Amino acid sequence: MGEFLTEIKVRINETYRSLQSAQAAGDDFLADMHASELEDLHGLAARNGVDTRA
Repeated sequence: MGEFLTEIKVRINETYRSLQSAQAAGDDFLADMHASELEDLHGLAARNGVDTRA
């Protein structure tokens, strides 16, 4: 589980930064894509017993 936990947190952090960049650039389409990916990643983590929202 350690590797999964590390990887999911890295992916969430990278996606969150990408979301912020897209929002700052005014790219609504890309921001929506990143927001959706972020939701999916949080859902994947939750299904595997990983709390990433703390």
